[in-house]
Amino acid sequence: MYSADFITAAEEANLLADIETVSFSSFEMRGVVAKRRVAFFGHSYGRAIERDIPQFLESLRSRLAVWAGVKPDAFAMALINEYEPGSPIGWHRDAPQYDIVAGVSLMSPCRMKFRPYVSPADVAPMAGRRRAAYDIVLEPRSAYLLAGAARSHFEHHIPPVPSLRYSVTFRTLRARGGKGRAD
Repeated sequence: MYSADFITAAEEANLLADIETVSFSSFEMRGVVAKRRVAFFGHSYGRAIERDIPQFLESLRSRLAVWAGVKPDAFAMALINEYEPGSPIGWHRDAPQYDIVAGVSLMSPCRMKFRPYVSPADVAPMAGRRRAAYDIVLEPRSAYLLAGAARSHFEHHIPPVPSLRYSVTFRTLRARGGKGRAD
């Protein structure tokens, strides 16, 4: 799901002012340091990731929860990404311990591309380069929701962004031993 103008320009400005107070860290995945910086908050199966979700994100978390049809505290984890110009995110699915993913894009538009997920064991035998099947422009102040098939059967990536961009992402935890919410 996608919603343009999910927050107002004034709400975006307030979020950005609060984000300026956040301490970001470099992000490493599979031994490679990403070009983006991150700040994680909340819990993963009851363990604190780094620190509690900050108060300035509570209103946004509540609004996204209503839109997603979950209770606000179901969003157990929050992530703020900082993308300098030229920063991409490679093809991936969010970590399997998370279920619903909801995010808000700030400052700069970007394109989010989707393609069917293929397990790493099945990628090698495939001939040719895999291409995106769908894409969407995430405009500043817009929100997106990845749930159901969009979350489990597709992977996504963001090509290099043209200018400074932030995203605020919330995730619910997948039920232990379950397959999560089905849409």
